Amino acid sequence: MTQTQMTAYLADKIGITKRQAKSTFDELNDLVTKQLRKEGSLRLAGLGVFRKRKLKARVGRNPATGEQIKIPARTRLRFTPAKALKDSVLGAR
Repeated sequence: MTQTQMTAYLADKIGITKRQAKSTFDELNDLVTKQLRKEGSLRLAGLGVFRKRKLKARVGRNPATGEQIKIPARTRLRFTPAKALKDSVLGAR
């Protein structure tokens, strides 16, 4: 589903204009970005948790030549889905 399809769906479902839906969607994106930069995590009930995760520097290997290379430390984003989301998508196990 694309952002355009999502805003059209929200506009139809909620009964607002597509422009208002896009504006709301953009504000939500900005809020998520600001919160992750500031706090490092964001919990959305029923959906899951977004977290910043720090990875240490390590030594890797170039698969083509076998040469060892140094991979620098970096920060990645990680999403952990909520149990309710996993159960509704994958089915209860």
